Amino acid sequence: MYDVSTRKRALALLSEGHSLNSVSRRTGISRAAIRSWQTRLEPLPRMAPPLPGPPSDRNAYSYLLGLYLGDGCISPHPRGTGHYLRIACANAWPGLIDACEAAVRTISPAHTAYRVQAPGCVAVVGYYAHWPHLFPQHGPGKKHERRIALEPWQQVIVDEHPWQFVRGLIHSDGCRITNWTERTVGGERKRYAYPRYFFTNVSGDVIGLFTDVLDRLGVEWRMQNPRNVSIARKASVALLDAHVGPKY
Repeated sequence: MYDVSTRKRALALLSEGHSLNSVSRRTGISRAAIRSWQTRLEPLPRMAPPLPGPPSDRNAYSYLLGLYLGDGCISPHPRGTGHYLRIACANAWPGLIDACEAAVRTISPAHTAYRVQAPGCVAVVGYYAHWPHLFPQHGPGKKHERRIALEPWQQVIVDEHPWQFVRGLIHSDGCRITNWTERTVGGERKRYAYPRYFFTNVSGDVIGLFTDVLDRLGVEWRMQNPRNVSIARKASVALLDAHVGPKY
């Protein structure tokens, strides 16, 4: 009833991490038929995909790397066939969610991504066998409990696209706010407003990656405390406004 190419397409969807129900809905083929093809047509043992080199879209990768270091994680598929990359994005920033999904689709070899709604946030998810090779900072435990450093090939990409890296970090763990202060001018008390950027992360290594790039870009910053970087100088805020801007 079905030709070999149709059967292999259904099996390929399964190998990408789609569930049996999902593949059945997408193809219109019964679950029983697909399950039988798994044993009859699926090659055993499976050949693992070749290890990836650096991503071809280095601009998108630099942005996604910043998002990952802030609010990303990688977890294995339950069947051990690959990995899921998840980036948590607050519901308050739909534009950020769109940008994150676009970056995941661009870097994923299958150019696929989907969203999982959770209380207060959306997880943008991409499935790929070799996410840990593209994000070698992945490891057991929390990021701030292990060393975080860029591989030489990652550092080259960040050096080429530093603003995208900064943008990803601020989109994940930063914000732009308006501060208020009062001064007495000519005996009259006046109130002034000025914009400021903050970046907050528990990992001292991630803080260091962020401030190192700011130094190379000529952005002045200071530590509010060990977890918070403040950028308030007018010229530096103007640079961030031109290249990053508020979340949206």
